[in-house]
Amino acid sequence: MKAAMSSKDGIINTVSANIPMAPLLRLLKPNGKMILVGLPEKPMEISPFALVAANKTLAGSCIGGMRDTQEMLDLAAKHDVTADIEVIGAEYVNTAMERLAKGT
Repeated sequence: MKAAMSSKDGIINTVSANIPMAPLLRLLKPNGKMILVGLPEKPMEISPFALVAANKTLAGSCIGGMRDTQEMLDLAAKHDVTADIEVIGAEYVNTAMERLAKGT
């Protein structure tokens, strides 16, 4: 992640686990934005300095509730829309990013 520091205009964070936010905020360029759509159960610890120092924005978006999600899954099943999914732990994010960059 060191190579990617201050390189992203925006991040859509879909992680619903309690993970440290500081490393992700460091990936944003000045004036960058992070949108949270995965919401953890516990309160998040965020340093205001991590946002204010480079005019970064942290916002959230509600992408749909259980009913919307079920409707989307039903539609996908009806039309045989599938996806390959791999669930990884937060501790493997660096490995996942390397694999993504390599296309593997």
